[in-house]
Amino acid sequence: MAIIVSDTSPIRALAHLDLLAVLKGLFEQVLVPPAVDSELLHPPVGLLPVDVRTLDFVLIQAPRNLERVQKLLETLDLGESEAMALALELGALAILIDESAGRAMAKRLGLLPIGVLGILVRAKQRGLIVTVAPHIDRLARELGFFISGSLRVEILRSAGEI
Repeated sequence: MAIIVSDTSPIRALAHLDLLAVLKGLFEQVLVPPAVDSELLHPPVGLLPVDVRTLDFVLIQAPRNLERVQKLLETLDLGESEAMALALELGALAILIDESAGRAMAKRLGLLPIGVLGILVRAKQRGLIVTVAPHIDRLARELGFFISGSLRVEILRSAGEI
């Protein structure tokens, strides 16, 4: 198992689904930078706070390269910028991130972006969850995740559900 860095959205979505434990089943450790920790603890109105400090497999770690963070802030928010900088510093191959701008930047920087949908597929493949479809339906319905029809089909096909 690997260590991975996460942005806010995948953790928030998995917490909403009560599936944070799948991260422990997929990764040895999940690192979150301080900005992500703060975003999780102080969510927008209507969302519940998530305290990752209570999870034994999550470690809060700040990126050291503040110049890189500042450069990334030109196109990304603070949580995404810190997560991306930390992933690069650690030589991570992947980063947990959902937002399209962050995913595009991760690819440009040589990182594999994995979103909550990818986590759900991996969790099913490892036997950590039984089905993916009800979870992606809840994300769309309850959190307003945009999941196009073609992406839904692709995810369900990857999960062996169609």
